[in-house]
Amino acid sequence: MKSACLWAATVLLAASASLPLPPAVAKGAEMTSDQASSFAKLALRAVKTEFPNKPADVLNDEKDARPPRALHPAFYGSFDWHSSVHGHWMLARLLRLFPDLPEAKDIRSVLADHLTADNLRAEADAFVRPNAQSFERPYGWAWLLKLAEELHGWDDPDAKEWARNLKPLADAVAARMVAFFPKQTYPIRSGVHPNTAFAFALAFDYAEAVGDKRLRELIEERSRAYYGKDAAAPAAWEPDGADFLSPSLEEADLMRRVLPAEEFHTWFRRFLPDLAKGEPKNLLEPAKVTDRTDPQLVHLDGLNLSRAWCMRGITAALPKDDPARKVLAESAERHARAALGHVASGDYAGEHWLASFAVYLLSTPAPE
Repeated sequence: MKSACLWAATVLLAASASLPLPPAVAKGAEMTSDQASSFAKLALRAVKTEFPNKPADVLNDEKDARPPRALHPAFYGSFDWHSSVHGHWMLARLLRLFPDLPEAKDIRSVLADHLTADNLRAEADAFVRPNAQSFERPYGWAWLLKLAEELHGWDDPDAKEWARNLKPLADAVAARMVAFFPKQTYPIRSGVHPNTAFAFALAFDYAEAVGDKRLRELIEERSRAYYGKDAAAPAAWEPDGADFLSPSLEEADLMRRVLPAEEFHTWFRRFLPDLAKGEPKNLLEPAKVTDRTDPQLVHLDGLNLSRAWCMRGITAALPKDDPARKVLAESAERHARAALGHVASGDYAGEHWLASFAVYLLSTPAPE
């Protein structure tokens, strides 16, 4: 842990000149190259940092008690498997958006070292070990598909190779979703990793991008079954003390994808009926983070980032004359401003993952 804190402090000092949040960013301007560079520095170090590490694997016998790199040669860093996966997504995203980034060579090197055919075969093998049926379900599955979506269709020789190497694992994860979710009778509505709506949203985007009709139709059917009749969501109860996702906003951000526009408008007015009046206030004001060295409390920085991207997506899906648009857009700005300046806090508890959420937010266009 000591070495992890030392590298975090080093990265923070190196990136600090670019960390102050320009006012335009919170209002939806594109990510700046300075921001992209600071985010890349965090992820480049994190995805190669094996310890500290929180494994998600079931140990079936003493032979399974191996270091993270031996179990997961591609995704061994960043404290846990899913954070490593979305750290790789973020690096790919930054390289795609900023091909001339000063860190571009290092990004290519890390992705080339980690996303090899052999490494990803080993990752796929981990999914078929005994007692691995729930490994990283559904959060890690969703981020794996997000990485595959990012690489899909990218006209870059290296990216095409990484996409080919990743495809068998992405296909296996998509098949797992199709096989599992008809058996999950009820959605999981928590504000952390098991949240069903968040996983469905990322998986739906992947299915649309790669043309996976079976997965897309599964998500559409399950989303209607889980959420189609929801009304008057108890969003005033949010947030829980360690949330990094908003159960209500993640649900709405999913439904604006799977429902036709008019149907979504009707559903959303029923789901959050008082939103245009500025209620519930707990949902519309940023969460307060009291200790960014605590791995649970710092989740709330992630909540502010994910709320902001959900609000942007929902706002864009509403009619131009819907009064909820203004409420959501202003709240998204407040949430972004509250969190973006704390992505590099100097502590690994947040720095191993928050940059991915920041990049996801800054890749979500603000509505006009």
